[in-house]
Amino acid sequence: MWEGLGVQVLLVCVGVALCSHAHTPQDHAHRRRLSLHRHRERGKEGQVLHRSKRGWVWNQFFVIEEYTGPDPVLVGRLHSDVDSGDGNIKYILSGEGAGTIFVIDDKTGNIHATKTLDREEQAQYTLTAQAVARDTNKPLEPPSEFIVKVQDINDNPPEFLHGPYYARVPEMSNVGTSVMQVTATDADDPTYGNSARLVYSILQGQPYFSVEPQTGIIRTALPNMDREARQEYDVVIQAKDMGGHMGGLSGTTEVKITLTDVNDNPPKFPQSVYAMSVSEDKVPGEEVGRLKAKDPDLGENGLVTYRLIEGDGKGVFEIDTDSETREGIIKLKKPVDFETKRAYTLTVEASNVHVDPRFLAWGPYKDTATVKVMVEDADEPPTFTAASYDFEVEENAPDGTVVGRVYAKDTDVANSPIRYMIPRYTDLEQFFSIGPEDGIIRTTRPLDRETQAWHNISVSATEISGHHQDAKVRVNIKVKDMNDNAPEFATQNEVLVCENVPSGKLIETVSAVDKDEMAHRQHFRFSLPPEVANNQNFSLKDNRDSTASIYVTRKGFSRMTQDIYFLPIEINDSGSPPMSSTNTLTIRICSCDSKDTILSCNVEPFILPAGLSTGALIAILACIVILLAIVVLFVALRRQKKEPLIVFEEEDIRENIITYDDEGGGEEDTEAFDIATLQNPDGANGFLPRKDIKPELQYPLRPGVRPAANSVDVDDFIKTRVSDADNDPTAPPYDSIQIYGYEGRGSVAGSLSSLESVTTDSDLDYDYLQSWGPRFKKLADLYGTKDSADDNS
Repeated sequence: MWEGLGVQVLLVCVGVALCSHAHTPQDHAHRRRLSLHRHRERGKEGQVLHRSKRGWVWNQFFVIEEYTGPDPVLVGRLHSDVDSGDGNIKYILSGEGAGTIFVIDDKTGNIHATKTLDREEQAQYTLTAQAVARDTNKPLEPPSEFIVKVQDINDNPPEFLHGPYYARVPEMSNVGTSVMQVTATDADDPTYGNSARLVYSILQGQPYFSVEPQTGIIRTALPNMDREARQEYDVVIQAKDMGGHMGGLSGTTEVKITLTDVNDNPPKFPQSVYAMSVSEDKVPGEEVGRLKAKDPDLGENGLVTYRLIEGDGKGVFEIDTDSETREGIIKLKKPVDFETKRAYTLTVEASNVHVDPRFLAWGPYKDTATVKVMVEDADEPPTFTAASYDFEVEENAPDGTVVGRVYAKDTDVANSPIRYMIPRYTDLEQFFSIGPEDGIIRTTRPLDRETQAWHNISVSATEISGHHQDAKVRVNIKVKDMNDNAPEFATQNEVLVCENVPSGKLIETVSAVDKDEMAHRQHFRFSLPPEVANNQNFSLKDNRDSTASIYVTRKGFSRMTQDIYFLPIEINDSGSPPMSSTNTLTIRICSCDSKDTILSCNVEPFILPAGLSTGALIAILACIVILLAIVVLFVALRRQKKEPLIVFEEEDIRENIITYDDEGGGEEDTEAFDIATLQNPDGANGFLPRKDIKPELQYPLRPGVRPAANSVDVDDFIKTRVSDADNDPTAPPYDSIQIYGYEGRGSVAGSLSSLESVTTDSDLDYDYLQSWGPRFKKLADLYGTKDSADDNS
């Protein structure tokens, strides 16, 4: 094959140099037209050589693409008429691909292609040829352009640039319905041969689809393609060049075709009869069961709605559609009773919401099913025969009076016995009781209508066996009124009468009230008791309209003689039995002016009331008590903080003994005083003033009485101090010797001194106590006895 191509490649352009020396005007004109350049050369001396014009002669060059031979392809040959073949002319090639793709032999002008060319990359190349003198490189001819065309071969298969493809077509479409169009492209030259002439065919997808060979339009090939049977099809389309003939190149693409849904299927119940059950204790609105009609269509085409069309349970049950699951939900519309009816039958119809008119002839798009609902027995609470009970009971009826009876029964098949009770929270004061078995309500105490006219309680009924379910009913008990309250004055105001009131004047009109229920014709009668019926001051007239008028029967009153009169009035009602009461009307005599204007109603108007109110007196007494408490507290604090009246020195060798012996008098020691005056015997020669009184004069000690500083005769020391205190007007007004020798006779606690202890482990020697006198004899005997006992042991 390549040898044949080589013959085609060797297209040599023969250059014909027509040098005519004719001197005809036509020749000269033609010579001038073809002349590219005129050269003058000097040869021998005095001889001028005139070169004739030359002409380029060649045809259009062609190169077959994709040539892969061992040698460069000869494209063509350039030749100028000035070329005499002696090698003095050099051919130069420039332009697209010159020197890289195309090379020229500068001597012969032969052009070769050194590389394989691809027409799809570049279909032609524009080059420029020029002939120059080899020695001077001067142009001998003007440059000329020529074109090298790359001749196409079928080296590119068809391609589907936008594949794979996806298409949709409604199911049940007619044969020949267009699905989509696919297009392939071929890079070969469509103007040269059949390299780019494409033909389409279907390789996969028969017999469902077909493709038009020239246009690539895919169409349905079978009728009644059902999406519910098969929804997706994979179709392979081939495009082949060379008009589909042998030796052409081809390319394929995939087309995924999906059948879209149409409403071509009616809903269908999987079964014709459904069995459901509901307990009798279910309330309206609760779900009984579900059923679903299947529709293989999608979206709106598959929407199903349900309704009850017939059956004895049509009024007891209802059906809704679940928007998510597309199920029919049967719900309870009214309560059911196992003991009344135990089974219901329903007919449910399922139909499409949207119907396609094109398929109406295929049949009704609906289906029906029968639903049988069984009622299950439940342990229900007892049921009262009435929704509520209203009873009446007489006021003040004795304990145990029957108010009424409630009745409840167990509606279950077991018919369990009932127990009754009154919840305590409905009858907190327990006015009533109920028989637990018979339901009879009785009073537990007399009732007072005026305190509480109505009693609203609840009665609970519970099954003795079973699940102990209970039911409650409201019982309203009205207390019927009895005439058990006597009438009384409507108001308790005093009647004010002037001293100069004339006889026969109306001073008051009284009325009465009664806590009992007032009957429509009930009225009150007024009269004066027999004991005051003949009084000379006032009289009463019954007006027979439940009021009475009070008149003055004498002229003038004196409030200085009597300022208040009490008139008893008897009031009778017309009840059964009638009740009466005696009420006292207070009449006060007042001082009036000439126009009967009341001035004063007091006995002694000249005595102004100067008393204080009870609240004011209580406030004053409270203030006094508080002040007294503050004073007592202040005095007590001052006594606790009182300092010793006599200043003494803290250092005293006898302080331990004196302080140790101060035990306090217990309960009888009510005159205990400070013994600080005995705590500094050595200071006896000096004067110890009181701290609260600063003496102005100091009396000297009696002459001749100066106890020694280190005297051990305590008895003499005490006597001396007592004498000084008796004669000293500035000394404290108490006797120090009393405190020193007082040990608290009769104290409940007894003496707390440790001097009486016989178990002391002290090593001190108390023999010197024998020389202190009779006052310390007891101490000396105690410790002396101990010492003697120790010595004997």
